[in-house]
Amino acid sequence: MHIQAGELELLVRAAGADDDEFVLGLAPRFVDFELPKWRRRNVVLEGIKKDLIRHLEDQPPGSFMFIAEDDSSGERVGFVHLQLVTDFFTGHQNCHISDLAVVPEMDGKGIGQALIKYAESFAREHRCERLQLAAFPGNERAIATYEKAGFGVEMLRMVKPL
Repeated sequence: MHIQAGELELLVRAAGADDDEFVLGLAPRFVDFELPKWRRRNVVLEGIKKDLIRHLEDQPPGSFMFIAEDDSSGERVGFVHLQLVTDFFTGHQNCHISDLAVVPEMDGKGIGQALIKYAESFAREHRCERLQLAAFPGNERAIATYEKAGFGVEMLRMVKPL
């Protein structure tokens, strides 16, 4: 599917085996901000990589990984990982943006917003009631992107280290 990201035309396609290294190479973006004081960066990063590898290798049901490429150059510029989940309260199907990352040199070019629009389209096609995601409070850039796309806080997950 082709989508517009600012001045760029993007091709969004299903991830293939040759995209694993690209996806895993963007994992550090998920910890490139202030984490909660009880979380260690290396532990969080390894957990994220382990989960990405599981989804890339096993391709569990309801898990979909998509790559965004600059249509003119074929260069990969980001990815989005979507999961179909059941809403706890209603029992209806929702779409969860599990992971979304853009290569650092393409920040600010509308690629994150374009991938969110792609996720919205995917969710509608799969008759989802809601599109949801989670973000660490310190990931201010991502939160601003999500708020710009119309996301709002529904529930706060609070943690007390023991």
